[in-house]
Amino acid sequence: MENLEKISLESKRLILQPISLEHTEDVFREFTSEITTFMYPKPVHSLSETEKIIRDMILQRENHTDLVLVILKKDHLEFLGICEVGAIDTHTPELGIWLKKSAHGYGFGREAIHALKDWVDKNLEYNYLSYPVDKRNIPSRKIAESLGGKIFREFQQINKSGYLLDEVEYRIYK
Repeated sequence: MENLEKISLESKRLILQPISLEHTEDVFREFTSEITTFMYPKPVHSLSETEKIIRDMILQRENHTDLVLVILKKDHLEFLGICEVGAIDTHTPELGIWLKKSAHGYGFGREAIHALKDWVDKNLEYNYLSYPVDKRNIPSRKIAESLGGKIFREFQQINKSGYLLDEVEYRIYK
């Protein structure tokens, strides 16, 4: 596997780069309660809390367990959100993504996840990719389906904000 610190993925409109502390303010500002409605994590309450989470993401990258990438718009390097592949040290990695509110509806999520899956296919040995998503999150479900994802199971869980998530887990194969 290539050096995870040096990864830079490009698509037609986007650049995906490893998360770093320079993105702390963007993540803190854009990872809102509205964005996390259908997600397990909850928004943080301070820049220092955001910085700690990003430091943990960097450590996970250094330990080759997770790869978290910021999504930047190619023309002005505007921060759009984050995509990731977790559990990269297993045969069942998990894809995830979130975009800031103003980036919704432009196909950036699909473009980012497709670029990430291309990297995964070239660099990881896996049986399938997992893509869990709340049933109500139709745009994210469409991303999984655009990769050929098929629903494997359904489950419910309480997220960190205390709300019930009604999830489906897509499995995506090479």
